[in-house]
Amino acid sequence: MIIALFANINKNHAKPIAIGIREFLQERGVKVVSEDEIAPIIGAEPLSSIKPSEVNFSISLGGDGTILRIFHAYPDLTAPILGINLGSLGFMAEIPLEEIYPSLENLLAGKYTIQNRLMMEGETIHKQCCIAINEIVVHRAQNPSLVELAIYVDGNYLNTFSADGIIISTPNGSTAYSLAAGGPILAPNLEAIVITPISPHTISNRPIVLLPKKEIQVRYLSEYESVEVIYDGFSKFSMQTGEIFRIFQSKRSFSLITMSNYDYFATLRTKLGWSGKLKKG
Repeated sequence: MIIALFANINKNHAKPIAIGIREFLQERGVKVVSEDEIAPIIGAEPLSSIKPSEVNFSISLGGDGTILRIFHAYPDLTAPILGINLGSLGFMAEIPLEEIYPSLENLLAGKYTIQNRLMMEGETIHKQCCIAINEIVVHRAQNPSLVELAIYVDGNYLNTFSADGIIISTPNGSTAYSLAAGGPILAPNLEAIVITPISPHTISNRPIVLLPKKEIQVRYLSEYESVEVIYDGFSKFSMQTGEIFRIFQSKRSFSLITMSNYDYFATLRTKLGWSGKLKKG
């Protein structure tokens, strides 16, 4: 078995924790690889020494942002990811520090579930492409005022939003930027996408949830400077006035490992600070 261990060593105690995980796995006959620049620091073998297809599992040591970085830095690495959280509670990085080694034991024993979560792709008229786990955002960028974005669904006109931008989100990303902009929370295994305007000019503009098979087209109407297309908060490119950007469901899915004791709703309550209590009858 080969496991790729990715550690955000800028986080507190990440280095000794990564070394401990590497030793734990190697003692059980697992070959541990890591990013080439990190591998000598934690005693693992370099990731470049093997083919991406040889990796059975990936372990992310950091937070949700670390998982997104791994995906976009290594797009050919398709192994399911187990997220260990070193900071505040994460929606994807679910394993807390105190459960690291029991979770690793369960992983090696096959006591886990793999969730294949919906992803999106986008394409400009210039064939610039992107893929996203969380969201694709069309944003006003350096323009000092709101921009007009016309939205079409399968070629049918939906609405023109005068806003700071528009967020097209997966269920996985519904608890990220979309939520901050007033979008709904979608269960992560739901087959849907949500369109959320960012600070729209009129209060009648509301988020809308669509089936993922629908293709969304965003046309930039304003005679201003270019707007930006940003995906998962990591990469971006520009779109000029009159250009159309297509968003559609990806054939690829994002594979996330969850343990049997994982409670998504408990994570929601904790992460969002919900204070309601169950009353006894």
